[in-house]
Amino acid sequence: MGDASNIDMLRLDLSGLDEGVLHTILELVSDGIWDWNANTGFVYRNPGWYTMLGYPPHSLDNTVLTWESVIHPDDYPQVMALFDDHLQQRSHHYQAEYRCRTRDGSWMWIEDRGYVIARNPDGTVARMIGAHRSIDDKKRLFEQLERRNKSLEAVIQERTLELSRVNHQLQIQLDENRRLAETDALTRVANRYRLEQALPLACERAQRFREPLSLIAMDVDDFKDINDRYGHAFGDAALVQVVQAVKRCERDGDLLARWGGDEFIMILPNTSLADACLMAETIRRSLSDLLPVGDFQVTMSFGVVQRRGDEQHTMLLDRADQALYRSKVAGKNVICQ
Repeated sequence: MGDASNIDMLRLDLSGLDEGVLHTILELVSDGIWDWNANTGFVYRNPGWYTMLGYPPHSLDNTVLTWESVIHPDDYPQVMALFDDHLQQRSHHYQAEYRCRTRDGSWMWIEDRGYVIARNPDGTVARMIGAHRSIDDKKRLFEQLERRNKSLEAVIQERTLELSRVNHQLQIQLDENRRLAETDALTRVANRYRLEQALPLACERAQRFREPLSLIAMDVDDFKDINDRYGHAFGDAALVQVVQAVKRCERDGDLLARWGGDEFIMILPNTSLADACLMAETIRRSLSDLLPVGDFQVTMSFGVVQRRGDEQHTMLLDRADQALYRSKVAGKNVICQ
């Protein structure tokens, strides 16, 4: 293959130049030059054409079959399509990149360019010249870069997947840490921290949507006596039993939290005071099914309140605690508002 300047020089008007003189000149050109006489079928190829592919000069037949036979089978259809486009005057010139078989059987990438310099009266090709040059180094370098890019892409993809896995594991750990931070270790319900986060939000929601919001404050009756007489292990077991019974009464959307010691708070969104009292009564009765702890039949006292107007969560919680205190004074195992 030759560069553009070489081809353009060959495109000069050669009609008055003796063919033998022209070929003598081309013998001195190092690039791979070819000259096709379409009327006779003779193809002249200069020594540079043969040397590029590893053949002795003028060692192959001077026909187009020689050219066709060295084109890689996979590239052949595309090359012929480009070649025909120029012959049929659908393109200004012929240019193709393809692989040629060298004498040792290996494949070399070349760029081939050519122009029709003479046509017969009927428009068919009379003569065409061209040049080819090796672009093998460029193609090999490109292939190496492409392989490296693919390798780099594979590494990046692998690292991305690994980071995704790590992030997923970290998210799981964060979620678990958050759950542990918001969960009471003994009873496995929400802890005081979770309650302090959830109650203000529940009040804001109730205010926004003009819905009722109620609280139930409850604690285990005579819990200190259970601990003092039977030990903290029995006391803890009693708390777990109580929580399991209360959880069975809990509805979707409700939140049961351990406020501290044996005291619990249940948030009841979109629930009136009357319905909250019914919930407290349901819980109170369910405790009667629990097994006694020694001489103690476990019961609870309840304080039930409903949020008033734009009442803040702290005031609502204080009123629930005061109602719980009144239930203790009233004799325990009762519900006070």
